[in-house]
Amino acid sequence: MKFHVIELPNGKNSQQNASTKVFLLTLSLILISSIPLCLLKSSHSPLPFPKINISSLRSIELEKKCDVFNGKWVPHPQGPYYTNETCRLIIDQQNCMKFGRPDSEFMKWRWKPDDCELPLFDAVQFLEIVRGKSMAFVGDSVGRNQMQSLLCLLADVAYPEDISHKYSSDIDYFKRWFYADYQFTLAAFWSPFLVKSRDADPDGHTYNSLMNVYLDEADEAWANQIENFDYVIISAGQWFFRPLFFYEKGELVGCHKCSENNITSVTRYYGYKMAFRTAFRTLLGLKNYKGTTFLRTFSASHFENGDWDKGGNCVRTTPFTSQEMKLEEYNLEFYLTQAEELRKAEEEGKKIGLTFGLLNTTEIMWLRPDGHPNSYGHSMNRNATVNDCVHWCLPGPIDTWNEFLLYLMKREVLIRLKGKLMKNA
Repeated sequence: MKFHVIELPNGKNSQQNASTKVFLLTLSLILISSIPLCLLKSSHSPLPFPKINISSLRSIELEKKCDVFNGKWVPHPQGPYYTNETCRLIIDQQNCMKFGRPDSEFMKWRWKPDDCELPLFDAVQFLEIVRGKSMAFVGDSVGRNQMQSLLCLLADVAYPEDISHKYSSDIDYFKRWFYADYQFTLAAFWSPFLVKSRDADPDGHTYNSLMNVYLDEADEAWANQIENFDYVIISAGQWFFRPLFFYEKGELVGCHKCSENNITSVTRYYGYKMAFRTAFRTLLGLKNYKGTTFLRTFSASHFENGDWDKGGNCVRTTPFTSQEMKLEEYNLEFYLTQAEELRKAEEEGKKIGLTFGLLNTTEIMWLRPDGHPNSYGHSMNRNATVNDCVHWCLPGPIDTWNEFLLYLMKREVLIRLKGKLMKNA
């Protein structure tokens, strides 16, 4: 976040000037937090400070030692923030109620941390934090699923203009939305491996076809456009289950789930590790990138009674408890792999003033087999239903991801405000 520092004339008593700076800066924050929303909406330029409720920031400060990702799902009879009737931006792939899902209890649960409270999503607060800024979701269609959830959470306050056609001819996979009243841009960059990839099967692309993945080359689809974004939420997952050839420095180094006996077999976790390493190094190496990066961790699927292409489905209508269902090995390994690469990036980022944060969704979503469309959604590319146990219904448990996101963003604002106070004291 960028803040205007209040400059005071030089005086003989430097201690008095420092105290005055702190007082005026604090007073400015309090005054700004009380500006009526109607006045803010009439402004066409970013405010020097975001309009954030000071008491909500203080509550986050008190809870800074609390792990909001450690808790349980509890009944929430009030139901979701929106419905498929109040938000017209839900796509058919996740519009479960439109296509006849008979139960609604999956929308009436909320995540409750063990030792603190996760604040409800506040669209006004979110939009004030991002006023004059930009945010990008980089990854596969589950990442885009989170962006679509965010669109609906914000729809209670503002609807954006779809400006995707100005930036891409593939407007299904590369999206840009613009909130004119807030001068805020929201984008989604399709990049399922985060690194460069292409089909290896000469017969063309299918869901199970072999692909070449170039582990040390960032995907230009996002890497060439991300430098000026203020927030980047990066994620990847399900595509690493495919048959894959892995390349480094232009040479084939191994494969996952391929039948060639003369090629070294490597695990999917190796490819996953190297892809995130390359993505984080790319962000660290961009000369003008000053944004905050959040890693949204691995989101598991919940196919039962078979794989996705062999009759598998997800018909459950209530969450698991942590006692009922422990995190499976592959979920944990994916999580630990990407978390370790984030830790390394965070250390390097500190040296150059870049912030990296963790948006931990792995374990909490493992407990929500009831939140997927299953057969109550339509494929993006054809007018047909599929048993989808990868993506998430809207509204649904994925809305919690954006509650987490706002919580982390507010905490970052608090840290930076405190830094400004200390610097000018």
